[in-house]
Amino acid sequence: MSTIHLHLAASLLALGCIVTVLALPKGEFAHRLFGRAAAAFLLIAAISSFWIQARGHLSPIHILSVVTLVNVPLAIWAVRRGRVAAHKRAMLANAGGLVVAGLFAVFAPGRYLHAVLFGAA
Repeated sequence: MSTIHLHLAASLLALGCIVTVLALPKGEFAHRLFGRAAAAFLLIAAISSFWIQARGHLSPIHILSVVTLVNVPLAIWAVRRGRVAAHKRAMLANAGGLVVAGLFAVFAPGRYLHAVLFGAA
C-alpha cells in the first residue's frame, strides 16, 4: 500500500467514525469506542500526509496536518479533565479540517484524488 493509499484509507475511516460518533449518544461506550478510532485515524492521516508532497515540497494544506497533530491530543486531554465543551469544539474543528482537506483533494486540479475521480492528469 502506498502512502497516498494509507492516507486516503485513514481519512475515509476517520470520516466514517466521525459521522458515527455524531449519531451516537454522547459519553456512552460506543461513542468512546468510535471516538478513539476516529482520533487514531485522524492522527494516521495527519502523519502520513507529510510523505505526500507536491513537487518535493509541503503545501499549505499541510498546516491542517500540524493543527490535527496538536488538536487531537488537546481534545483527548480536555475530555479526560471533564471539559466536554472544549473537547466538542476541538473534535468538530478536526472534523471540519478533514472535510476541507477532502474537498481540496477532490476538487483541486493536479491532485491524485481529482485525477482518479475526474480522469484528469
